[in-house]
Amino acid sequence: MKRIKIILVFFLATFFAGCDNDNTGFFYDLVPIESAVVPDEFTRGETYTISVSYFRPTSCHGFAGFDYNRLNNERTVAVVNVVVNPNQCQDLEQTDLVEETLDFFVGQEESYIFRFWQGLDELGNNKFLSIEVPVVVL
Repeated sequence: MKRIKIILVFFLATFFAGCDNDNTGFFYDLVPIESAVVPDEFTRGETYTISVSYFRPTSCHGFAGFDYNRLNNERTVAVVNVVVNPNQCQDLEQTDLVEETLDFFVGQEESYIFRFWQGLDELGNNKFLSIEVPVVVL
């Protein structure tokens, strides 16, 4: 019975904390990639570091990771930022260029096509920076 009371108190406290009206919170946001640095070629079985650069849109944006999808030899990469306290942000006006890296292991493909997400065009369609990297076998 004591355990049920503790659980009930926990859920009530969580519920009332969630009703706070100070507009704090967070959400995730895809941020367009400005540029990417990949090797000219890969060697099968090796791991490479790929660098991407993007502008932090506001003071509330912080790197949270990559959205990474693979289909055959295509790799689609987008930067994910967490936006904390979104009502207290200051625009950074493309002055805060951030560089992040991801490690890529080269498998059995003959080449890889990287599609780095660069935002939406005026019609709302996704734009990508596409780079094909051949794989050499030693």
